[in-house]
Amino acid sequence: MTDLALTAPPRFARTRATLRRMLANRSFALGSLLFGFICIAALVGPLLVGIDPNALSIRDRFQPPSWQFLLGTDNLGRDMLSRVLYGARLSLGIGFAVIVLNAVFGVLLGALAGYYRRLDNILMRVADALMAFPAVLLAIGIAAALGPSAITAIVALAVVYIPRTARVVRASILVVRELDYVQAARASGATDARIITRHILPNCLAPLIVQLSFVFAYAILSEAVLSFLGLGSPPTVPSWGVLISEGRAYMREAAWLTMVPGVAIAITVLGLNLLGDGLRDVLDPRMKVEQG
Repeated sequence: MTDLALTAPPRFARTRATLRRMLANRSFALGSLLFGFICIAALVGPLLVGIDPNALSIRDRFQPPSWQFLLGTDNLGRDMLSRVLYGARLSLGIGFAVIVLNAVFGVLLGALAGYYRRLDNILMRVADALMAFPAVLLAIGIAAALGPSAITAIVALAVVYIPRTARVVRASILVVRELDYVQAARASGATDARIITRHILPNCLAPLIVQLSFVFAYAILSEAVLSFLGLGSPPTVPSWGVLISEGRAYMREAAWLTMVPGVAIAITVLGLNLLGDGLRDVLDPRMKVEQG
């Protein structure tokens, strides 16, 4: 028993090795730092600032960044730091909702298409039809048809990116379903649902996680575009896209009104892209072979 315990690999040895590779990867480390900073600012920042993002102060309008107003004020005297922090909550919330819908419906459609060949042609042709449109244009069309709101933005972006996630899952399942252990499970009488959930999907998580990290970044950027055009969050909600849209009329006298939310979007998207690149380098078996 002792010899077996000594020779058997520790239960979490593979997890620890993966975490070490992640921390050693520069893209992952920098991406985690940037994205973690945005997340902490969104969660804790509004509580520390303690200023209503919609509180008006006409006498303080167009105040440049200073010790009193760290990120300045807008045309109505509203504190930009508070508005950017609350906008981070909304943008991250919409992005998270989009990747949850992608994880559920993208995996479901990809699994059905990859495992049941008779459904593959139907589901993938529908996905190809949706992917034929530029992502932002399709999201704009859906949002315009449903009406502007945060829920509309989530639905529109989910419809846009679910086919892309489904194709990634399908491609992985097409490879895994032919492996010996899956064939053995099928020969032993395991049901299709058990084979998919217990034997196939766990081995498709790496490309799915990488895909969802990129979808998160695209969703935040696309939501800002929709809000900028008036098809996302309503003007009373301080989302990053709304802030840029409101500040574009005052770019000459108050450039910080567009620069501050623009920099916030850039940092978030850059962090998520670096995070996705790092995850791909760590989780892709081909990368492991090359690094080894």
